[in-house]
Amino acid sequence: MYDTLRGFLDTERRAQRDFLAALVRVPSDNPTGDCAPHAEAAAKLLEEMGFTVERHPVPAELCAANGMISATNLVIRKRFGSGQGPVIALNAHGDVVAPGEGWSTDPYGAAIIDGVMYGRGVAVSKSDFATYAYALKALEGLESEGAALDGTVELHLTYDEEVGGAIGPQWLLDTGISKPDLAISAGFAYQVVTAHNGCLHLEVTVNGRSAHAAKPETGHDALEAATAILTMLYGLRDGLKATRSAVPGIDHPTLVVGLIAGGINTNVVPDKVVLRLDRRLIPEEDAAVVEAALRLAIEDAVEALPGISVAIHRLLLATPLGPLPGVERLTGPLSRHASAVLGEEIGTGGLQIYTDARHYMAAGVPTVLYGAGPRSILEANGHRADERLVLADLDKATLVVAATLAELLRGGGEGGDN
Repeated sequence: MYDTLRGFLDTERRAQRDFLAALVRVPSDNPTGDCAPHAEAAAKLLEEMGFTVERHPVPAELCAANGMISATNLVIRKRFGSGQGPVIALNAHGDVVAPGEGWSTDPYGAAIIDGVMYGRGVAVSKSDFATYAYALKALEGLESEGAALDGTVELHLTYDEEVGGAIGPQWLLDTGISKPDLAISAGFAYQVVTAHNGCLHLEVTVNGRSAHAAKPETGHDALEAATAILTMLYGLRDGLKATRSAVPGIDHPTLVVGLIAGGINTNVVPDKVVLRLDRRLIPEEDAAVVEAALRLAIEDAVEALPGISVAIHRLLLATPLGPLPGVERLTGPLSRHASAVLGEEIGTGGLQIYTDARHYMAAGVPTVLYGAGPRSILEANGHRADERLVLADLDKATLVVAATLAELLRGGGEGGDN
């Protein structure tokens, strides 16, 4: 099986890299979140590969409610045999964070230097558009050589991961466009991920009353009140280090205040200050309990300050990912094939980040993360300048995914973790 799959992928290597480069060269920054043009470019490339591509435009009002201008979800379905076997979804997202400063190459140039491709989204996660599409093509080649496969593989190519995934994977599942039995989401080649952190984003508006700086006692200083909240939050952050996760690869909860805005002018007592905070949850935490406790702590921090009020608005709640029963159908084959292809033991574990994979888990679909990339998001420079992908890792991950799909569609995948 490896020989057949590898032989096909070797002949398609240049085409696969050109496909990935073409995706990187089309901007899909989110925000601003005008991602329908990238989806159309991706759909045309996939149709040139011979796939039938379903385009599912997200209604404009849903895009706006999720802070985006446009998004089109792409779905490809390939049935093998009678189609009575499992339906396996492969999900990757095409939206990316803005490039920012500090690049040594054009962030949309897809330059290849010493076997490494550089560009925004090349690793997170346009690479897995290429991984999954070419793994599916290799599977078609395996079938044409006489392999008896039965089931359906679906590609779910979505565009809202950077704003939470509600109009991407969640929308595909909630509307019944897809009803998979198993799911693999974008990841990296050197670990099969079965758990990841959750994330809570809160916006805290501190309201006071403005006054002339010559008579500050006639106002209520919102910045002074915000300072009390910040002092409390940073004290709370230090205490989070004592709460440890039992999942390998995940350490402890974290808290960051990432944005502060407020005030009117230098000579005016500030009447309003807005804070935005990011609270990461480990898989063992209950998101509702964490949010309630954080809200109460913020309110208590300013309760004794006259003329001050706070309004707390949830911007995002991404629940943690944890393994569901049946996930061993994926972890067993993926770990086994990854270990064979990469020449080292590839096991399971967790990640500190949060991803779209949680939407499949929330729908009761056993889900893991696996795709093309290094051992960590830091090695890939994900969300940083000079995002990079070692192209040999793309080759290896594509073979691993293709071999895993072949095993699952032959009735395999029932074994435990390796």
